[in-house]
Amino acid sequence: MRDMADKDPRAEPATPPSEARQPHRGQAIARAVESRVAVFRHRLSAGEVGSLPIVLLLAAVWITFQSLNENFLSPRNLSNLSVDIVGTGLIAVGLVFVLLLGELDLSVGSISALAAAVFAVLNVNNGVPEWLALIVGVLAGTVAGTVQGFSFARTRVPAFVVTLAGLLTWNGLMLYVLGTSATVNLDENGLVAKLTSHYFTNDAAAYGLATVGVGLVFLMSYLDRRRRRAAGMPHRSLKETAVRTGGLAVIAFASAYLLNRFQGLPLALLIFLVVVAGLDVILRRTHYGRQVYALGGGVEAARRASLSVARVQTAVLAVSGTMAAVGGLFLASRITSVSQGSGSSILLLNAIAAAVIGGTSLFGGRGTTWSAVLGMLVIQSIASGMAITDTPAAVQFMITGGVLFAAVVLDSLSRRSQEAHGRA
Repeated sequence: MRDMADKDPRAEPATPPSEARQPHRGQAIARAVESRVAVFRHRLSAGEVGSLPIVLLLAAVWITFQSLNENFLSPRNLSNLSVDIVGTGLIAVGLVFVLLLGELDLSVGSISALAAAVFAVLNVNNGVPEWLALIVGVLAGTVAGTVQGFSFARTRVPAFVVTLAGLLTWNGLMLYVLGTSATVNLDENGLVAKLTSHYFTNDAAAYGLATVGVGLVFLMSYLDRRRRRAAGMPHRSLKETAVRTGGLAVIAFASAYLLNRFQGLPLALLIFLVVVAGLDVILRRTHYGRQVYALGGGVEAARRASLSVARVQTAVLAVSGTMAAVGGLFLASRITSVSQGSGSSILLLNAIAAAVIGGTSLFGGRGTTWSAVLGMLVIQSIASGMAITDTPAAVQFMITGGVLFAAVVLDSLSRRSQEAHGRA
């Protein structure tokens, strides 16, 4: 009986709960990792690469130039970089609206120069108050974009052709406005000059912006998750939402820390982020934005769905013209002058490249305003790195061209993969 009692499994000591759970926890983690990897592979095979390639590219650019010059990631250089991206970045954000339709606006460089010339001549040469000249300059861009949009929508001539004519027209008008004044210098202490020269030196400004931005992202993600869950649609888990927000918080507060180590939060960067966020909400959260994406998916299908195609097309070109004008004023603010060389072809190419490199599809229907920000960061980081390492400008153009070509190829491959999976 004693031997049987010794062999009775009930008489053996129980395994501690913590030890029993460890193998199960390991298996659960392994299954979760495998599930994530499988989802990621499926998205890659379906052409849904997201912003991962551009983030990896940006990291590679920063690591490369930091290894060549230790001052590249210094607070001073990163602060200057954050201001340098604003002018062209605003133009690129406006171009995203046009690219979402599968069209292209070639006139943004000329419109940006026209707006800056109108402001400079009114304010400096004619004594018009800066605030009024600023409004007139932006409205000039809006009117130019609206005229092109109306022509594109009503005549059904491709936007490429309409805006090519606009490129020549608005450039000629800019030269006419400047007249015999080859260059107009702006007041270095004026309103427009301060757009890129003013900094909020109090540390609370940068950290406050980071806090508000992260909080708003989490709130919108949470509300979107709850709305999708209530409708029975696919949605992210609360844990995934928290992890994504946490990653954003690390980036935001690290950026705020670096900015505060130099001169603080630049006014230009604050305006840029607010504008980009506002346009992102318009694109993804409003009826108008959904119409823009719908037209990018197919004009004829949108027309059969009773969408006002002409009105949306006109509005998109108007947005592009307005953003080009605002961007032109920021570019003039950066150098405190306007000349006949403003709005060069390099500006147009950089703006288009920023939108495309960031992930906005040339085929229409895919892209966000934040993609233009990422693309502009890559282009300006290359330019900044080239300048800080004394590399010839010719090499910069070749590298930027190579990156643009790679982005277009990736966009084409992604489009084909989506078509093969019935998602395009």
